[in-house]
Amino acid sequence: MKKRVRGRGATGATVTGAVVLLGALLQGSSAVAQAEPAHAAPVTATCVGTRPARSLPARGADDFTPLDRTLAHVDRMAESARYAAVYTGMSVDEEDRAMDVYRMPSASFDADLCGAAEKGVTVRLHDTDANRTDLEALADRIAEDMNRWNGTFDLREVGVDEAGFVLVGVDDPITAAPLLKKAFGARHIEVGYAEQASLLSTTG
Repeated sequence: MKKRVRGRGATGATVTGAVVLLGALLQGSSAVAQAEPAHAAPVTATCVGTRPARSLPARGADDFTPLDRTLAHVDRMAESARYAAVYTGMSVDEEDRAMDVYRMPSASFDADLCGAAEKGVTVRLHDTDANRTDLEALADRIAEDMNRWNGTFDLREVGVDEAGFVLVGVDDPITAAPLLKKAFGARHIEVGYAEQASLLSTTG
């Protein structure tokens, strides 16, 4: 089963992109209805790790798999000043001990990642044309402008997808898509239907 990991600093988290619910005290939400996003990039290169398994000094290190440790290395790369400008995100395929890493083309990034991948871990590389920092900034702009669309459509979710675009969840995609793309640009935005999140109950 494939699980998606928010690109930076969240190895092991099971989420779909980095969805921000628009509202307070919200309980759950459906992911934006988007099966095969138009911006999803094909695999452009693949490498299989050959590095011997490393033991971590931290308590509970035996619980970490080669895939876990390779994911941790990707997180460190994402947070580094050297690669923040090219890193976009990643997702994890635990069944096949594989990960999909989305980044702007970078020979040094690829060499570092593939060189650090532990034996048996498959890394599938995908080209993008935007880094995560810029995509998060775009998502913030869309979320901050949510009241602009009152009476036209309901803006319900905004989040960065690891494949290199911003997912926007609304009640009426047909109406919303052209307006949002005109306002913020069509290149890195995918608009889909999202159900209304419900308020948390305060009754005991």
